[in-house]
Amino acid sequence: MKAKIYISGKITGTTDYMERFAAVEKELTEKGYAVVNPAKINANLPVPETTWEDYMTVSLALLETCDEIYMIPGWKGSTGAEIELKYALEHDVKVTSGEVKLDAGQYRIRNRY
Repeated sequence: MKAKIYISGKITGTTDYMERFAAVEKELTEKGYAVVNPAKINANLPVPETTWEDYMTVSLALLETCDEIYMIPGWKGSTGAEIELKYALEHDVKVTSGEVKLDAGQYRIRNRY
């Protein structure tokens, strides 16, 4: 069975996030992962009725179903990505960041949500 991997990265305040997430999804799919792309999934939620908190609720529910999380380079400083990383570390989800693997002993995040 393929490992299911969740893509995390900066969305708020960017205009190219759909393209960045799609490129990572393609790369991870080619490597044999079953990819969960929250940017694509959340794009189907109704706007403007959906709040940032609603998006995070859906995103964390998606992450809960995954074996791994991939942090797109440039994620630091993104409140949503930091929340997703914190969740992953607290729930023993394998974390990969563009170039390196992270674990709870290597990265500490403050509680922001």
